Amino acid sequence: MRAYGKTAAASEGKVLLEGPHSRSRELWLLLRAVGDFLRGFRAFHFCGPCVTVFGSARFGETHRYYEVARGVGRGLAERGFTVMTGGGPGLMEAANRGARDAGGASVGCKVELPFEQGLNPYMDRSVTCRHFFVRKVLLFKYSCAFIALPGGFGTLDELFEALTLIQTGKVSNFPVVLVGADYWRPQIDALRQLAANGAIDLRDLELFFVTDDVAAALDHVDRNVIGRFGVQRRPMRPVRVLGERAA
Repeated sequence: MRAYGKTAAASEGKVLLEGPHSRSRELWLLLRAVGDFLRGFRAFHFCGPCVTVFGSARFGETHRYYEVARGVGRGLAERGFTVMTGGGPGLMEAANRGARDAGGASVGCKVELPFEQGLNPYMDRSVTCRHFFVRKVLLFKYSCAFIALPGGFGTLDELFEALTLIQTGKVSNFPVVLVGADYWRPQIDALRQLAANGAIDLRDLELFFVTDDVAAALDHVDRNVIGRFGVQRRPMRPVRVLGERAA
């Protein structure tokens, strides 16, 4: 078993999820989560429109998908989008770095973890949340499209959260792009199996676009966001890094 050290954030997350507490403690936990939301609303209000890029924190500069992610970030910035990620290393760093390469806006929304991952250095603005659910709300709230690069549990969690929100009508007209056809093929085969058994509709497989071509991924976002809604990038306010608390 991998030994993870305990942090205050990890302990707080466990407390929130472990069951009923006293009313005063429940209120305290609620207010702490509300505080995360407020800091996120304040940080990202003038950052849009954003495209959120998901991807593994474990794939470093020597991994073949690092340069792919960097190209995605660069291309989004060249098209006037703010690149938003989970703020960590790996492919998240690569996407933020690509946006920086192109002189575009680059932001991140990180979550505190017991096995702490530092913020990558390629963001103009960032917020660190205590809870995954707050982080996901912020990532989705300020995005008009999602691009998923290869990743693990976290990437799959974010991807299927996005697809569920689209399928259930909580968000609409949000393009989802999966970059890396070979990597995603087993997951797509599993979804086809779900459709064959009636657990999802076959049309749900049309909720995402799969490609190996970065240009095709960016064109898909253009057609389904800018072409349809006339989204225009708004200038960001002066850069401030928010959400970092003293240890």
